[in-house]
Amino acid sequence: MLNTKVWEKACGLARTVVEGVRVDEADGSIVVSVRPNAKARSRCGRCHRRSPGYDQGDGRRRWRALDAGTTKVFIEADAPRVRCRAHGPTVVEVPWARHGVGHTRDFDDLAAWLAVRTSKSATCQLLRVAWRTVGAIVTRVNDDVEQHIDRLEGLRRIGIDEISYKRGHRYLIVVVDHDTGHLVWAGPGRNDAALEVFFDELGDERAALLTHVSADMADWIARVVAKRAPNAVRCADPFHVVAWGIEALDVERRRAWNQASGRRNPTPSPYRRGKATGTSLQIARARYALWKNPEDLTDNQRTQLDWIAKTDPRLHRAYLLKEGLRYVFAVKGDAGKHALDRWLSWARRSRMQSYVELARKITKHRDAIDHALDSGISNGLIESTNTKIRLLTRIAFGFHGPEPLIALALLALGSHPPVLPGRT
Repeated sequence: MLNTKVWEKACGLARTVVEGVRVDEADGSIVVSVRPNAKARSRCGRCHRRSPGYDQGDGRRRWRALDAGTTKVFIEADAPRVRCRAHGPTVVEVPWARHGVGHTRDFDDLAAWLAVRTSKSATCQLLRVAWRTVGAIVTRVNDDVEQHIDRLEGLRRIGIDEISYKRGHRYLIVVVDHDTGHLVWAGPGRNDAALEVFFDELGDERAALLTHVSADMADWIARVVAKRAPNAVRCADPFHVVAWGIEALDVERRRAWNQASGRRNPTPSPYRRGKATGTSLQIARARYALWKNPEDLTDNQRTQLDWIAKTDPRLHRAYLLKEGLRYVFAVKGDAGKHALDRWLSWARRSRMQSYVELARKITKHRDAIDHALDSGISNGLIESTNTKIRLLTRIAFGFHGPEPLIALALLALGSHPPVLPGRT
């Protein structure tokens, strides 16, 4: 074990002198004794500025390094303190680890890479650490990335949405860049103050450069965007607008079911609910046929729609109104605007209260819908991002707080994912 160059290479050490290697008889681990070289010596662990010595600190310390096969490896070195002009007495910088942690940089990078791509149990068993430790590692690796890059630079078209990450109404606000497809920011909360944090970090200058902001019709998003991004147009999400049409259709479907014969089939027992029969059963079974897009219908579902057209013209008109609203976003542009004008006229004259109210709602948000038709922007990208964040949460079996989840999401879905040690 006298070949120190081999251990420098094996442990990924730079600006470091290997003094010796031994086996710890207590736990069988390999201990590599090192010291920083002359250029890396006596520097503040926070600002990296060369400073005079202060004291010996707590003596020698160990840092967990990457395993050598099946054996744990530790880096051992003195950890004196220096007197920094900016930070006072501070533990010296060591080239192989971040300040104030017990793992080497290579160990942190491997843990972050595994956390992004594998399950919680696989990461913990392979590295022989607790999941809380992995969460702390992911957070500091992400902080290290954010010190070198600015994820908010160059934003022009963004999407904003919220996602529930934990029971008890725990939400994250998620912001994506439509031009790159990357997640650029996430933060806890679901209100004006939580979204203001994003615009505070973005700054007024860069907020003034935003041209498009896609979001659902949440009032708190609209208020903050109008206040902090005055030059951006707000684009309604087509999926949410069409969902309004499906909700209005459901009102008519329930009306038809309540008025249909056979809705209540008497049973011998007063404690058992009778099954629907006759017309009400047919309407109940046609639920998915009314919801689905025409091109996705099965032959049986097409037959159900033909039956509804003959037996309940009002419900069939509600279905056609839903499809008319979907057509608006299929054609987009000026054609979509003209189609929306005709649809509003039809909905107002439909004599169906749910669609009359929907017409009022769409008129209220007409500007945002027109901007979406002109730009073709939707929240599809951010909904995809939300799905991936839910997957990260499930793989990790949940998080105790939002910070590790935010850091993991930014590493996995941002512009700079973690890389394996020694690779670029």
